[in-house]
Amino acid sequence: MAPASNSTRRFAVTTDTVSSPARLHDPAVRSFASDNYSGIHPEVLAALAAANEGHQVSYGEDVYTARLHEVMAELFGRAVDVFPVFNGTGANVTALQSLLPRWGAVVCASTAHINCDENGAPERVGGMKLLSVPTDNGKLTPELIDKEAWGFGDEHRAQPLAVSITQTTELGTCYTPAEVRAICDHAHSLGMKVHMDGARLANAAAFLDLPVREFTSDAGVDILSFGGTKNGIMFGEAVVALNPEAADGLIYLRKMNMQLASKMRFISAQLLALLADGLWLKSAGHANAMAARLRAAVDAIPGVQPTQATESNGIFAVLPDGVADRLRSRFRFYDWNEAAREVRWMCSFDTTEADIDAFVAAIREEVGA
Repeated sequence: MAPASNSTRRFAVTTDTVSSPARLHDPAVRSFASDNYSGIHPEVLAALAAANEGHQVSYGEDVYTARLHEVMAELFGRAVDVFPVFNGTGANVTALQSLLPRWGAVVCASTAHINCDENGAPERVGGMKLLSVPTDNGKLTPELIDKEAWGFGDEHRAQPLAVSITQTTELGTCYTPAEVRAICDHAHSLGMKVHMDGARLANAAAFLDLPVREFTSDAGVDILSFGGTKNGIMFGEAVVALNPEAADGLIYLRKMNMQLASKMRFISAQLLALLADGLWLKSAGHANAMAARLRAAVDAIPGVQPTQATESNGIFAVLPDGVADRLRSRFRFYDWNEAAREVRWMCSFDTTEADIDAFVAAIREEVGA
């Protein structure tokens, strides 16, 4: 037998060189930077393991994705089209593309994730123009929408044909069903369609203590980006066409946007686990409760000035000069408006009361310092 070539020997792997993967992080370290920092909920992880047995048809022709359609229809009280995708940016871009012609534009809040945190994907990948409107609390109103909903029929202006709102907003505030209905009624009266970025939809449902359909499908929302990653799943969101007649070409757009998972059962199985027995509401409700505990504590600390109502799992506050940097040496979190010394603190499904108490103690020390 001829000897193995150098290239063969170079890449040969033997049992002597393979070891079990080691944990590379300290699980005791906690942060308040993002609900994306948390791990996978144990029930979701178990669902992934269960879905891993045997073979299932790829590209969405699996029993988990079929069941997800049924569960979503029950959740929203009507027939819906469901398209699992990899991430929130993909969900938002794909959903908005399905609402718009090539000359279409989207009215959104200036703080919207699609405007600030998606690196131009709606414009560059989606081919749409964003018409952003400043708000005090992250929430649009019919009056604010009208600041950009004009020029219909003007060939020199991108046509404002969709409105995008976020529930809960990027500032942690929550639309009421009446507010969503007012936006949808107004947008529809102008011939516009409505998209909801629901990255933290569960936090809104937990805060409002209402069936999710009351501020989505029943309120007139046409299409929804249904979030999961920020609420305990490994990866994955879903585009849910609540009004399938308003959306066009989703089956093609998902593939074109590189959001079609071959092993889609693993996204669908996670979302099913999240929706089973109200787990998504329990997890979001816990995150909200931890944020409320943190807010109550910092309200009593002189020098800490909350800037927004705490209606979900996030707190926004202005800190005295130098405090944020000192505090960050102990707990990671992000600046929201560095010039104004405004920071954002986020809680997750796995944040504990002990985590909150330790963080509050650190804030007191640093403010006092």
